[in-house]
Amino acid sequence: MKRIESPQNSLVKHWKKLVTTRKERDKTEEFLVEGFHLVEEALKKDGAILALIIRDGVEFPTDWSTEGVHIVEVNSAVAKEISETEHSQGVYAHCRQPKHAEEDFISWKKLLLVDAVQDPGNVGTMIRTADAAGMDAVILGKGSADPYNPKTVRSAQGSHFNIPVVRGDLMEWATKSKQVGIKVLGTGLQNAVNHSDIEPQTEFALIMGNEGSGVEPELLALADATVKIPMYGKAESLNVAVATGILLYSYSRD
Repeated sequence: MKRIESPQNSLVKHWKKLVTTRKERDKTEEFLVEGFHLVEEALKKDGAILALIIRDGVEFPTDWSTEGVHIVEVNSAVAKEISETEHSQGVYAHCRQPKHAEEDFISWKKLLLVDAVQDPGNVGTMIRTADAAGMDAVILGKGSADPYNPKTVRSAQGSHFNIPVVRGDLMEWATKSKQVGIKVLGTGLQNAVNHSDIEPQTEFALIMGNEGSGVEPELLALADATVKIPMYGKAESLNVAVATGILLYSYSRD
């Protein structure tokens, strides 16, 4: 077991950059998770963890399998440097961002396409919901929050290790989906049908749009149908992550 006591240590500085800057996460294709639940989820994914980091006085649960995992012990000063939450549990994992090959893409038949959703908490909740609803992958389009932002990771509650999350051109993904017979469903108000008018699907791509402006019109034009969720009360709209949950559970089936 390695021990680090200086916040000036180069590895500590790297960990801190993973927490605070998207540039570092993108350059290294790494990210940091914090807290017992997220670290436990990372441990379940073979090869995900580069280092398990534990603060003085904190013990691993006895049922964790840490064989072959590089463990680094740190003091409170170091832990404070890399903590993103105010009341840290003192356990972290330095992780690789999952990679996916082209042959993986071909097998994906149920997709959530996220168009410029900017709030990390919403994006994380959408990833978690897609995981729970049995989707094959989440595709984040241009303008969407960084999937490895600490707030996104925390909101997803470990689903990054269960469901592929990739960044891509949504026009290309929607076009390819249609070419192989996957139904593309857009969301909006114009020329839309109630979401309940569409039957559950074994294969479909659902496009969810920006919190304020919705799905980009050129992308929405590719949809086979546009759906809306009726408002029965006085609220003008639903939170995009809540709407995603309603729609995914309306359409997804094994």
